[in-house]
Amino acid sequence: MNKIQKLITELCPNGVEFKKLGEVSKISIGEFVHQNKQNPNGKYPVFNGGISNTGYYDEFNNEANKIIISARGANAGFVNKILVNYWAGNSCYTISINDNLLNWFFVYYYLKQNQNKFIEEQQKGGIPAVSKKQVENFQIPLPPLIIQQEIVNILDKFTELEAELEAELEARKKQYEYYRSKLLTFNDVNGVEYKSLTINEIGMLIRGNGLQKKDFTENGVGCIHYGQIYTYYGTFTDKTKSFVSEELAKSLKKVNKGDLVIANTGENIEDICKAVAWLGNEVIVTGGHSTIFKHNENPKYIAYYFQTEMFAEQKRKYVRGTKVVEVSAKDMGKILIPIPPLAEQTRIVAILDKFDKLVNDISEGLPAEIKMRRQQYEYYRNRLLTFDNMNN
Repeated sequence: MNKIQKLITELCPNGVEFKKLGEVSKISIGEFVHQNKQNPNGKYPVFNGGISNTGYYDEFNNEANKIIISARGANAGFVNKILVNYWAGNSCYTISINDNLLNWFFVYYYLKQNQNKFIEEQQKGGIPAVSKKQVENFQIPLPPLIIQQEIVNILDKFTELEAELEAELEARKKQYEYYRSKLLTFNDVNGVEYKSLTINEIGMLIRGNGLQKKDFTENGVGCIHYGQIYTYYGTFTDKTKSFVSEELAKSLKKVNKGDLVIANTGENIEDICKAVAWLGNEVIVTGGHSTIFKHNENPKYIAYYFQTEMFAEQKRKYVRGTKVVEVSAKDMGKILIPIPPLAEQTRIVAILDKFDKLVNDISEGLPAEIKMRRQQYEYYRNRLLTFDNMNN
């Protein structure tokens, strides 16, 4: 930052010139290529207005190192960079940079930072769109090339660091899944004594009732809504996101410490039967489309098992519905769970808790570090890409 500030002071102390993007670059619309002509084994990716490529083609109409902006569709205004030769479809604009004035990575970072301006100014209607004129009229700063390059160098480092952290997080998640599966698979070889019991044999399932989002209050009795189980909560919690009045809570099913709250209903098979273990000391409530599981096992152990492929394989046998899918409490009770002694459950939970904290904890684990780096990146990006206009 100090080097850039010094360069700005020396080279453009009164600000920089701003130009319309159309004045300093060539903006063109892509060409239509029918989906039937695309070939999964083709050499060149086809970009046609979306966030990712739509397929592959045997020809290219644009060389590498270009910027594209989606022209129409749900992602109209989205900015992307393409590092390989590619085919630009007729739903995206290609921006070819004047190398004498602009560093194309600098332009990409600046457009990416400001892509919300394109999105907010979409032409509404049946299909959202961004016009070529909007792109051409977009104002872009022209600091000296040496300053542009320094800014790119800094932002590249942040981008690379975040990518490394994302890759490490993905690797840790796979490692977590591997050990979770290994630890929760029992056989005679490992010498652990266990019983394979149905959920109904382990404890008691109680179907929830009532409770809609409109019932939430600022405070009162804690509650877990079924939709929050697969959108908000992790494996366990001791605090609730929402509350209901004490009067309404009297008519709802009660959740005690150690109980699991399970989502019976969802929009896809992955969501249903997700469970969160309640570890808070106070009694809370839940509502319809969720089931309470009361038992005497280690609640975290049961919740972790609900996340395994062994559990999912059994769950899939009982799924009903299409647009809205469901597993009834009656069918859920037939699912088998291996139950070792409580001491072994505690040992397994202690290991899995470490992995869970590493890959899921937003205050301590890798997600926390990624969030911090992202905030740091956004802070410096905003500072680096903000310029005084010398004409003002």
